[in-house]
Amino acid sequence: MGTLEALILGIIQGLTEYLPVSSSGHLTIGSALLGLNADQNLVFTVVVHVATVLSTIIVLGQEIWKILRGTIYPLNIGNHNTIWKSQSQSTLPYGKLNTDQHYVLAIIVSMIPIGIVGVFFKDTVEHIFGSGLLIVGICLLVTALLLAFSYYAKPRQKDSISLLDAFIIGLAQAAAVLPGLSRSGSTIATGLLLGNRKETMAQFSFLMVIPPILGEALLDTIKIYKEGVETTFSGISTTALITGFFAALISGVIACKWMIGIVRRGKLIYFAYYCALVGLFTIFFS
Repeated sequence: MGTLEALILGIIQGLTEYLPVSSSGHLTIGSALLGLNADQNLVFTVVVHVATVLSTIIVLGQEIWKILRGTIYPLNIGNHNTIWKSQSQSTLPYGKLNTDQHYVLAIIVSMIPIGIVGVFFKDTVEHIFGSGLLIVGICLLVTALLLAFSYYAKPRQKDSISLLDAFIIGLAQAAAVLPGLSRSGSTIATGLLLGNRKETMAQFSFLMVIPPILGEALLDTIKIYKEGVETTFSGISTTALITGFFAALISGVIACKWMIGIVRRGKLIYFAYYCALVGLFTIFFS
């Protein structure tokens, strides 16, 4: 993989990680068009995924800090929902949890399905990723349907994401390991179909993916050292890795900010059209 290819794939990863169009599917398509197999270079995969996590932290860093402060110091510092600041612990919502602690617990619950898939079905998922473009095209059509359903459905608007909703959204994230099934699209659309507000779903979707991506990056890093650093670095230069990292980081920041605004304005239907067209195109040429 050369520097230009790393730049292109880095931009694709950064943009499509947040836009509801499937980063894995577009990386597969992009790699095929460039005559590459990006999945074979584990180091590049780790680098661009860490870059997209960093872009989330850059965009939502202030909100992340408020949530962490409210979780650790619930009574005297920083609940981002200030209505609960002056209340005693026993009168806080969700039993003895304040809003920030409940939010963090919901993120932890959402991680359970993807954790199970990662531990017990990793080999199966890797086999599916090698199944070619046909599965990508089919999953893009599924993404299009899910986005369309969430756009036309008008469920009751809930005040907060329940733990049950968090688990169901986590199931959507676990299913989105399939190439072509958008993670952000699946989780946001599922949350909207469950009746959660648009204002909260984009943020929750982007925050809930941070621990799984970092966990997967850690496991892949361990695998890199087990296989030998020289072996896994073969076929890509340090310059290409740095280029891919910053391409994914910068495009990720842009896409994350853009996507939050798109969800708030309820414009996901346009991505449904896009996924349907790309899915049909991919199936036709697979």
